[in-house]
Amino acid sequence: MTGATTAASGAAATAVARLETDQEGAQRVADAVAAALPADDIAVSLSDGGGGRWSVAIHFRGEPDRQATRALVTTAVGGEAAAALRFERLAERDWVAASLQALRPVAVGRFVVHGAHDRAAIPVNRIGIEIEAALAFGTGHHGTTRGCLAMLDRLGKAMRNSRPAPFSGKPGQVGKPLLRILDVGTGSGVLAIAAARSLRQRVLATDIDAGAVRIARANARLNRVGPMVAVVEADGIAHARVRLHGPFDLVFANILLGPLQRIASPLRKLLAPGARIVLSGVLATQANAALAAYRPLALERRVARDGWTTLVLVRRRRPPGAVAPRGAGL
Repeated sequence: MTGATTAASGAAATAVARLETDQEGAQRVADAVAAALPADDIAVSLSDGGGGRWSVAIHFRGEPDRQATRALVTTAVGGEAAAALRFERLAERDWVAASLQALRPVAVGRFVVHGAHDRAAIPVNRIGIEIEAALAFGTGHHGTTRGCLAMLDRLGKAMRNSRPAPFSGKPGQVGKPLLRILDVGTGSGVLAIAAARSLRQRVLATDIDAGAVRIARANARLNRVGPMVAVVEADGIAHARVRLHGPFDLVFANILLGPLQRIASPLRKLLAPGARIVLSGVLATQANAALAAYRPLALERRVARDGWTTLVLVRRRRPPGAVAPRGAGL
């Protein structure tokens, strides 16, 4: 999912498309652009203009496809808003790094998501997660990312005390409690990194965008968890490594409602008994639709931030001898 600034490499942008709308519309535009355009070629920034008005700026590394950009904006907020979209030429500058440089650290529970310029200011008793300037979706500022981090912070103690499981080494080898963790649509890798650092467990992460995969791997190395975070390019959970590493005890799926609904059935089948799945990327008005797609998982907690909803669902353990209800699919 996108944050206050999303995407792109460090190359200078030469053009920008600007639009003013309300907060929900601004985020819809940012999400649509980040999902459709290559992560290495764009950066999207949102700013609060006051009075309920928000500005969206889409920075392009090269010459933008104006027709395609207007079509994306039309899909997100309608034709009238798309007609107001204006394109400008810019002087050479690393706009992504400049926009991220202005972002302040985001503190959520034990976690502090920050840029390199704030590295020295992170308290020693916090888990600092550095997202390098100009690297991908997920700076921690977006309500969905903050909601997921808050849920990870809350679930941390319970997950660290989870049941023991065999390692993937010699047959029958058993060690300390081993959690199987999956992050679907990892973007910058911020949630996978947070899980690896706080739970001290390996994490498998996926993203449909090859640029985001490279960026998430780089961020994992930057945060000293490169060997613990495996990132693969996949459409949702359609990858052999996802099937091989399941069933999972903890899953993050911080993507949009449509993809959440599409992967619901196969993802439910990859959950271990007692597993929790943290769903986000849905507006408050879409929460019930997300819940319906993931039945019969039970809702454990719901958190709203900035108009977005984060849901924690659990696959209940069945009592010994219990028979699964018809159609449960679990």
